[in-house]
Amino acid sequence: MNRVKQYRKQHELSQKELADQVQIARQTLSLIETGKYNPSLEICLKLAWELETDLNTLFWRDPTIEEE
Repeated sequence: MNRVKQYRKQHELSQKELADQVQIARQTLSLIETGKYNPSLEICLKLAWELETDLNTLFWRDPTIEEE
């Protein structure tokens, strides 16, 4: 699972606000947050930029760390 929702909430953004910032539909963002949609590299980069983090932090899954 990715950390998009966690970072979005830390930045106090709604799904609609973040989706508008990265120019995608709110529904697409919802699918990304739940792991039901694999975004393009371009969308990943935009999300990381808007959430002030990097791709590894936002999307990398470390198999040695148990997910929430």
